[in-house]
Amino acid sequence: MAPGHHHGHGHGHTHDEMDWAARADRLKVADHLAAEAYAEVAQRLTATAALPAEPTVIDIGPGAGGMSAALATELRSRGGGTVVLVDAVPELLALAEAAVKDHGGAEVTVRTVLGDAAEVDFGEFRADLVWASAVVHHLPDQQAALTRIAKAVRPGGLLAVSEGGLESQNLPWDLGVGDPGIEQRLHAVGADWFAALRAGMEGVVRMPHGWGVALTKAGLTDVGRFSYLVDKPVAPHSDAAAYVVERVRFMAEIAGDNLGEADRDALARLLDLNSPDYLGARDDLFVLQTRTVHHGRAG
Repeated sequence: MAPGHHHGHGHGHTHDEMDWAARADRLKVADHLAAEAYAEVAQRLTATAALPAEPTVIDIGPGAGGMSAALATELRSRGGGTVVLVDAVPELLALAEAAVKDHGGAEVTVRTVLGDAAEVDFGEFRADLVWASAVVHHLPDQQAALTRIAKAVRPGGLLAVSEGGLESQNLPWDLGVGDPGIEQRLHAVGADWFAALRAGMEGVVRMPHGWGVALTKAGLTDVGRFSYLVDKPVAPHSDAAAYVVERVRFMAEIAGDNLGEADRDALARLLDLNSPDYLGARDDLFVLQTRTVHHGRAG
C-alpha cells in the first residue's frame, strides 16, 4: 500500500481498522508520484527473479494499483503472464485490477482474491514473484505472515517485501509559522502512536528482528535488500499539494494533545484553507520518500 497510515473503519476487514477505501484518491496520487520508481523496482525484481515464460506474479495489498501496473508492464514486455491481486478491501482490489488491465493489455491475465493477507491460504499459489508493500507490518504476527506468504513462491522464485526506509518528508524545516521542526515532532509522536496501535491489535506478536532475518526465518535464501527514492517537487494548489496537506492533517489528528499548544495552533493555521498560511498554497513543499525492499529466494 501507499506510504502513510490512515485509520478508521474499513469496508473490508483489516487488522488496523483503516478505511482504505476512503483514502483511494490519496493512494492514486501517491502512485502517480512514485510511478518512475515503481517502474525501476519492477524491472529490478523481475530481472532478479529470472522469470520464466508466462510467469505468475502476486501483488499482496496492491492499494490503488501503482506497483501492480508496473509489474503488468514488465510482464507485457516479456510476452505476458498472470498478475494475482490479493486485498481485503474490494474497492482497492477493483482499482488495482483496472490498472493491470490498462497496462498489461491482452498479454497479461489478472486474477483477484478478496481476502485478509493473514488468513489467505498462500499454499494454494505457485508464483514466480510475490510482492507485498507496506502490508506485513499491519498484520498481528509479522513473522508468521511472512512464513505463510513464502509458501506462495515456487522453488527458485522470489519474495519481495517493501518495509521500512527513512521517514517521509514534505515540509521545509522552518515554515515561518510556529517553531521550526514541526514535521520532525509529528514523526516522533506518530512513532509512539503506531507502537500503541500494534500493541492493541488482537493476537499481536512482536518481531524482535529485522526484515532480512525474518525472511531467512521464513525459509528463504539469497536474502538481500535495496532502497528506492521518490523525490518530487509539489506545485501549489495541485493534487500533490492536497496529498501533502492530508498527510499533515492526519499526523496532526493522531498527535492530538501530545503536541504542545504552540504546535497545535500552528497546524490549525497551516491546515486552514482560508488562512494566509495555508500549507497547500506554498511553493516549497516536496515529496521525499526512501523505501527499502527486502527479498529472498524460495528453496
